[in-house]
Amino acid sequence: MTMPTIWTIGYEQTKMADFIAALSEAGVQTVADVRAIAASRRPGFSKTALAANLAEAGISYTHFRALGTPAAGREAARAGKLADLKRIYAGQMELPEAMAQGAALADLAAKDRTALLCYERDPSCCHRTLLRKAVLAEFDCVDILP
Repeated sequence: MTMPTIWTIGYEQTKMADFIAALSEAGVQTVADVRAIAASRRPGFSKTALAANLAEAGISYTHFRALGTPAAGREAARAGKLADLKRIYAGQMELPEAMAQGAALADLAAKDRTALLCYERDPSCCHRTLLRKAVLAEFDCVDILP
């Protein structure tokens, strides 16, 4: 039996055209934004603009706010304190809203070719890898690097 697949993508150091092209090339149907705060200083990557850019390319967008990293976790990640990030994010995943959104994400990923979106280019430094292991452990993973 074939395992389902989940894709991940970070938009650090990329332009919207390259980001969309990478998603399209992978055949992604839905972007699951797993940022706590879906805002960005990079043009086109804040929630409303991102959803519009993706829609133009025929890709749907869903924001899973409760699956994002809390402020303390983002600080730990920026400081390179990955053990702290892991501990803080594990606590986030125990919250009822995170459990509910995790179940919704798993349902979505089982029916659509879905990519988890966060900022960091390197998935090993990002909570999306922790999320994938916690909620989508039975999925194969493809990390897209635009």
